[in-house]
Amino acid sequence: MKRRKFIFSLVGTAAAGLTAWKLGLLKQAGTATVPGGNLTGALAAGRWVKVSRSTHALGTQVALTVYHHDQELAEKAIASAFDELEIVEQLMSLYRPDSQLSQLNATGRLADPHPYLVEVLRTANDLSERSRGAFDVTVQPLWTLRHHSAMLGQEPDEAALAQALRNVDWRRITLSDRKIELRGDGTGITLNGIAQGFAADAVRRVLVTHGITSALIDTGEIGTLGVHAQKRDWSIGIKDPREAEAFLGTTRLNGRCLATSGDYETFFSEDFKQHHLLDPRTGSSPAELSSVSIAATTAMQADALSTAVFIAGLEDGMELVKSIPGADALFVTKQGRIERTTGFPFSS
Repeated sequence: MKRRKFIFSLVGTAAAGLTAWKLGLLKQAGTATVPGGNLTGALAAGRWVKVSRSTHALGTQVALTVYHHDQELAEKAIASAFDELEIVEQLMSLYRPDSQLSQLNATGRLADPHPYLVEVLRTANDLSERSRGAFDVTVQPLWTLRHHSAMLGQEPDEAALAQALRNVDWRRITLSDRKIELRGDGTGITLNGIAQGFAADAVRRVLVTHGITSALIDTGEIGTLGVHAQKRDWSIGIKDPREAEAFLGTTRLNGRCLATSGDYETFFSEDFKQHHLLDPRTGSSPAELSSVSIAATTAMQADALSTAVFIAGLEDGMELVKSIPGADALFVTKQGRIERTTGFPFSS
């Protein structure tokens, strides 16, 4: 059971791509139209290469794929991108006791926070307000309680659940460029619904500074740069929430990013009724949807929206997505019905 890993990228031959990511840094041929011939010929002539690298970060497997005519430049760009990813990890990981987020949770205050952390928390608070509390990064006490109870094979005690709910309120966060404070005992933050998206955006910015114009970024959320080397949009498979090795279909990304939240990622009951997506207002998992996929202009926006919309439900979630320029959604209900906004490209 994984807390955050749900999208499989379809880039060229899927099996070859996955094998390449597991092996780390590589150069792989494909077919595409490039000046002077197809991609295979360009590779042989040293004019076009594919470089990929993967690692584990922010609780998931991260994979970057870059196309460029200069292999050395592509490798340097990916190395710099992973350096940037390390910065994000050191700031926002719950798994590192010395991260800024862990320090904030431990002491309730953080002086001189990194601008990245401030940016993410400001974005989170804005969405909390817009979603009427459906998105709330202070849900960590609920997650801890649910996870602990699941390990014991039982439901949370009602009194403990009520106490955890009292500790959940995004308005307890006091935020400025110079200081972050958490008001009230027991308040804790998780950025698992937004940090991976921010990481994808940060990586994308680094690649751009190195002159990369074609890249696929998978940090658990999907970011893209330019088009695929075959001069087409990036084609991304969206997982079936009930069939482990199946896909509902594909979507094509043309300058947008993609994130999906689903009840199958980490579940506390075999019927998927209780899982890691917790309504911060009730302490339980919403009963309407199995998954939500969001296409948006940034990966951070897509990441946070996918969580907020899943919690809000089909009707309110649809309204929220429509209020945000450049955002579209695909919903899958518990009964398997698919709904989507008109701008979400989807082929089954």
